[in-house]
Amino acid sequence: MFMQKIKVGALLVLLLFSIRFYANADEFGSAKISFNDITLDVEYANTFEMRAKGLMFRKSLCADCGMLFRYDSPRIASMWMKNTFIPLDVAFITADGTITDIISMKPHDLTSIRSTEVVQYALEMNPGWFTKRDIQVGEKLTIVATHDPD
Repeated sequence: MFMQKIKVGALLVLLLFSIRFYANADEFGSAKISFNDITLDVEYANTFEMRAKGLMFRKSLCADCGMLFRYDSPRIASMWMKNTFIPLDVAFITADGTITDIISMKPHDLTSIRSTEVVQYALEMNPGWFTKRDIQVGEKLTIVATHDPD
């Protein structure tokens, strides 16, 4: 009986942590980014919690919507699609804005994909978004402005 109470207590603590984690991660900031003559407002994930949540649990993404991830320091970045219901393309981007990779990702795929170089950012968009706009590896993105959530 005592062990059963401990298990129930541990599950409650885990549940409360999960609720708090996902509630806080919903409050993304925004970023204005620009490629050549294309300027977009995208969601901005610049904390560990926000990056961990990303676009999980979304059922759709508007045509020019996306999410810019900013890492605390430049690194070989990796991503997976756990709990992500929509297919995405991710562009890994260096601190100076150069795209190093554009990789397609499938919903719920737990395979970790990695940047081939040290990057500061990743930008997730709908599948084919980069191709339709002729944005390729080697091109530069400019981050015009970022706004953290209040």
